[in-house]
Amino acid sequence: MGLSGINFKQIEEKWQERWAESKIFESEPIKNKPKVFVTFPYPYMDGPLHVGHAFTSLRCEIFARYKRLKGYNVLFPWAWHWTGEPIAGAAKRIAAGDEMLIKMIHKTSKVPLDEVKKFTDPLYMAKYFTEVSRRIIKRLGYSIDWRREFHTTSYHKEYSAFIRWQYNKLRSLGFVVKGSHPVVWCPKDKSPTGDHDRLIGEGVSAEQMNLIKFKFEDSYLVAATLRPETIFGVTNIWINPDDTYVKIKLGNEKWIVNEYTLQKLENQDYNFEILEKFKGEKIIGKYAEAPLVKRKILILPAFFIDPYLGTGIVYSVPSHAPYDWMGLKFIKENKEILEKFNLNHEEIKNIEPISIINLEGYGEHPAIYVVEKMKINSIKDPKLEEASKEVYLEEFNKGIMKDNCLNFSGMKVKEAKEKIIQYLKNLGMLEQIWDLLYPVVCRCGTRCIVSIFKDQWFLKYSAQEWKEKALKALSKMKIFPEEARSWFIETIKWLDDKACARKSGLGTPLPWDENWIVETLSDSTIYMCFYIISKYVNQGFLNYENLKDDFFDYVFLGKGNEDEIERICKVNRDLLRKIREEFLYWYPVDLRVSAKELLPNHLTFYIFHHVAIFPEEFWPRMIGVNGLVNIEGQKLSKSRGIVVTIEEAVEKFGADTVRLFLALSAEDMNDCEWKWSNVEKVQSHLSSFFNFVYKIIEMENIERKTEMDNWLRSVFYRKIIKIEELLEELKIRSAANLAFYEIWSDIKWYVSRTDNPNPIFLKNIIKDWLIILSIFIPHICEELWEMMGNKNFVSTSTWPEAKIEYIDVIEEAKEEMVIKMYEDAKRLLERKKEATRIYIYLPREIKYSIIKDVDEMIKVGKKRKDIFDTLIKKYFDVIKDKSQLTKTINEILEHYFGINETLRNAINKAKEVDLKVAESLIKIFSREGYSCTLFKETDENIYDPMRKMESALPFKLGFYLA
Repeated sequence: MGLSGINFKQIEEKWQERWAESKIFESEPIKNKPKVFVTFPYPYMDGPLHVGHAFTSLRCEIFARYKRLKGYNVLFPWAWHWTGEPIAGAAKRIAAGDEMLIKMIHKTSKVPLDEVKKFTDPLYMAKYFTEVSRRIIKRLGYSIDWRREFHTTSYHKEYSAFIRWQYNKLRSLGFVVKGSHPVVWCPKDKSPTGDHDRLIGEGVSAEQMNLIKFKFEDSYLVAATLRPETIFGVTNIWINPDDTYVKIKLGNEKWIVNEYTLQKLENQDYNFEILEKFKGEKIIGKYAEAPLVKRKILILPAFFIDPYLGTGIVYSVPSHAPYDWMGLKFIKENKEILEKFNLNHEEIKNIEPISIINLEGYGEHPAIYVVEKMKINSIKDPKLEEASKEVYLEEFNKGIMKDNCLNFSGMKVKEAKEKIIQYLKNLGMLEQIWDLLYPVVCRCGTRCIVSIFKDQWFLKYSAQEWKEKALKALSKMKIFPEEARSWFIETIKWLDDKACARKSGLGTPLPWDENWIVETLSDSTIYMCFYIISKYVNQGFLNYENLKDDFFDYVFLGKGNEDEIERICKVNRDLLRKIREEFLYWYPVDLRVSAKELLPNHLTFYIFHHVAIFPEEFWPRMIGVNGLVNIEGQKLSKSRGIVVTIEEAVEKFGADTVRLFLALSAEDMNDCEWKWSNVEKVQSHLSSFFNFVYKIIEMENIERKTEMDNWLRSVFYRKIIKIEELLEELKIRSAANLAFYEIWSDIKWYVSRTDNPNPIFLKNIIKDWLIILSIFIPHICEELWEMMGNKNFVSTSTWPEAKIEYIDVIEEAKEEMVIKMYEDAKRLLERKKEATRIYIYLPREIKYSIIKDVDEMIKVGKKRKDIFDTLIKKYFDVIKDKSQLTKTINEILEHYFGINETLRNAINKAKEVDLKVAESLIKIFSREGYSCTLFKETDENIYDPMRKMESALPFKLGFYLA
């Protein structure tokens, strides 16, 4: 099979069929065999799986394959998430004839139009995408135990029984409570809208805004702000002239707000009567009175006001708000605006910023300072958002109120803020509402607001004892990357009560209040233990009738009397014990991996729910957090059509190409950059790799030892050790790069350095290399493994053992130098193309002695100055010229700190290494047609016109070209 004969798709199908036939990934408990239980958050079935799902789940898959090869009994199951509003919301929109959504599903998800029309049934849609997604996960070659597959919602009665038990348990522990709470709310669905139920705005939560009243005629203009402490610097009020405003009667007061605010007030227990509606332009140029400062301020036009944020009325503080400063500048410089609204140019010109906060390093007017620093020249410049955040955070954390701030002068801003809020409240000049600082759109397409929801069910994440248990679990867990730990800690600390149910969508009804359905992020927290049960459900040993709360109490918590449970649940006692023992074998989860966007919700809830329900020995052991995926430089977004499905990628490039590209693309919490051209390069590399290995397999089976065998064996098995270390820390990109590119580079170098490679030795190396690579590119490795004559699967073989006797420090140091010096010499030869002779110089003997002394003193912790002084005393009798001695010692010290660990390990044999390096270089260059000569200090008639021997150092030979 030559290069042109490789058919990756055929190879992949062949091995996927064989794996399925042999059931090699079906996992059962094996007594006394260590286990690893790996899980990936079940994907949501409102569309086909995309490369973002593959990027995250591949971390689980690679880790599972690696641990299997290391001798562990590995369980890697899979399931599907149907819960919540996304599927139901999409079905409603399709039923209503939403052409945009229909076209998007047809185009982006590659669903035939006649199938899309059937998506008015949410169950049909969920089943359709589940079938499509199962097929593509199998095509990726994941090592999954499919016997344990399930989906969520009441359409899976057994799973609903499990959720019923979970929520009964949480309620009995006091962690599910009923109450009033601000929630992100969909006015259309009349339900709370959790993160997974949103088209836009994942992670956005309700924030409290302050409503400050400005006296205006017989009413109050009510302006919303997060910074009430800036009231002392107010210069004017902004109104959008095109927006619709309303005068309302609220108690004994009359308020003016924009029309959109009414919806917010209604949902937060404000009772009012509408008196009048008008366009904002009606009051432009009039005056209002600011509270506390008691000054008249102009109402001016502003088109930058977001009508959905606050009340549509903003008070302007240009000294401390970049938007206000740029808005004021725009008005002053725009004659057309002044004339259109009949504004007095001189009066506007005289409006100047009023500084009220002292912030060191930011000048008299911090907003103006930051605007100029960032070179912002337009009210439309997106950098204004960044500028605003900087000024707000710096002033809040470091600012001091100035003398023009009444009794609050001299206070830190963070102290003054709450005092000013209370002071204004006492004067009756401030109210508060909840609002969303960024847009949130429900899956049904409706813009969300905040509602104070009564008689809602909440998970009491604010409970201190619950937080403490979660933090305790976190302290005992491995978190990769470690930097994610602080994010978890902060999330656990600030996490407040969360609505756990909604009125619409798919899911499981709350067992005690069936008008409510458990929402998306609340039925996906401990389901990993259901993988133990689902196998027995799928095999027909269990059904809904058996799964009473007593059953789950026994299996998961070891509670209850077996006779009683057998009677109540109608489950044979032997089967009960078997399921309980299987749970005890597999639990807890050893690794769960998810994207960083799920850290503040799903992954944190995962910890909370486990510590609430399970004893400590079943708490999660390790969590991996990875980045997101960008498509050709843009953030992956299904709603905007910026998406690549796994099916599309695999169809074009094959599973192993997609797997290897994603493995190599990013690690830790860095984002993956999907670029089609780069995926194509990986495909080309895989073809070359296949051909390269194939040619080695075809070599004659003979043993002929070469001087390079020890080097390749040493670097190969040292890299295996490093790959293991990287995989244990989920450094997937580094491990894949080392395993594929670096080892391949080593083998190619070995082949190029030997006239006649050692076939049997090389095939043994290839065999172990295929085992390592099988965790990344299993199909190709299985094919090549079979070509080598192996009868078993590479996927179930044994990870190569890197024995200490395989490591040869001298050979590694020598060849590392050969590679570096060969490359250095080639660069010199490029510049001096007429050269035909190469002279190589070993350093003087004394330099070997000095570098050994340096190494010994470094190892016992001596400082550089002490080392220098010791060497001067020791070698003064050898090199009488103190300046020359000083120069030599400094050169060697600098050189020592610049060499890597491999070379430092070989310092005691540096001269032997240098000699071998020189001999190897002579062989290489002689083959290339150059005449080569080696000189040592003890040689006679040394030809060294450029004194290269003097500049040569241990591990750094001298070169002269002629």
